[in-house]
Amino acid sequence: MAHDAGISYNRIAEACTLKPERVSQIARGTAAVSALATVERIAGGLRIPGALLGLAAQPWEDTAVLSTEPHHGDDPMKRRQLLRGALAAGLTTPALAALTAARTDVDQTLSPGSPGSPEDLADLEAAAESYGYGYHGQQPTRVLADMVADFTALRPLLTVPQPAPVRARLCRTTGQMAGMTAIVLHDLGSRRESRAWFATAARAAAESGDTQLHAWVLAREAMVPLNYGAPKAAAELAERARHAAGHRPTATATLAAAVAARAYALNHQSEQARTALAAADALMERLPASERSDTWLTYSEQKHHVHLSHAYTTLGDTRRARESQQRALELSARTSTMTRTLLHIDAAACAHHNGDSEQACRRTIAALTALPDSYRTGLVRRRAQDLYEAIPTDHHHERAVQELRDVLAA
Repeated sequence: MAHDAGISYNRIAEACTLKPERVSQIARGTAAVSALATVERIAGGLRIPGALLGLAAQPWEDTAVLSTEPHHGDDPMKRRQLLRGALAAGLTTPALAALTAARTDVDQTLSPGSPGSPEDLADLEAAAESYGYGYHGQQPTRVLADMVADFTALRPLLTVPQPAPVRARLCRTTGQMAGMTAIVLHDLGSRRESRAWFATAARAAAESGDTQLHAWVLAREAMVPLNYGAPKAAAELAERARHAAGHRPTATATLAAAVAARAYALNHQSEQARTALAAADALMERLPASERSDTWLTYSEQKHHVHLSHAYTTLGDTRRARESQQRALELSARTSTMTRTLLHIDAAACAHHNGDSEQACRRTIAALTALPDSYRTGLVRRRAQDLYEAIPTDHHHERAVQELRDVLAA
């Protein structure tokens, strides 16, 4: 059937991430498939519904329209609308399946021999730059839908033969887009999906040959365990990022040092945290103006103070934490809703460190209730939950503490 349709064993092998020789042996009946993982890989690669093989429904089945129906999958506008619709209700199972299908389609093209084409590369590079400026007041799920829709447009470019320099540009853009998608998923609280997108970003960055991009992916990935209760793992990733970034004053090197400082502070390694903070400050002072813009891919002074705020708050150095909180809010009128909220929660945590838990709860409640419902999830909720859990249980009967608990439960 494959030969009649003009589909080669190489093409099947690429789709199923198998060796062509293995595909040939299976097709001719000279080799058998007994491992369930291989059956699932073939089913996913060839888009065989799970029910036909006695498997559970595959993640892509509910959203196959995004990539398999010609009149939708080949139409960028309809693909974007479908993604927006899937994400409108949040990170539901169908929405996550749509994201997985989009990422997997591109991820399978990232291998040392995969070809590519530069036709629309300039437009996609411009799109990646635009997404780097953050949410711009839009809901994270809206940004996520648009970003993934553009990300899927990279796949056909990655499968057309091209010169090595153009291939490197494509992989660099792929790494940036996958990394920024991972950032939004992290902000929305989807840790597992975020890590998967960071893995794709790392593969693309490695293939592009851009060591700073690869280090940036590691530093941003470190913020997933950092913000979700695994500071030791975060410190290890941040140190890998610092090593990859080198000693030059780059945005990535500065970010990696700041993230390492936060991780060490959370892990009660105050000496290492302060050493990393000093390194981050020294790099920030020497950072060239070209890398100081306020984007996800660069490192602004405002972003620096956001990191310092959390690090010093965790260390209990409330004076320096408040200085950074104030400076971060002063530096940019464009400060995102999520960032402002995190700074307010840091300020509340400073009040708790100084012995005023009631004021800490009141401030956190005010910060949370001022948010639209779609923002009151993920990272913001986790940071507020951390504050609540830091309050000794013998204070949990107090009215302000109970009110914070009720807001978090809602």
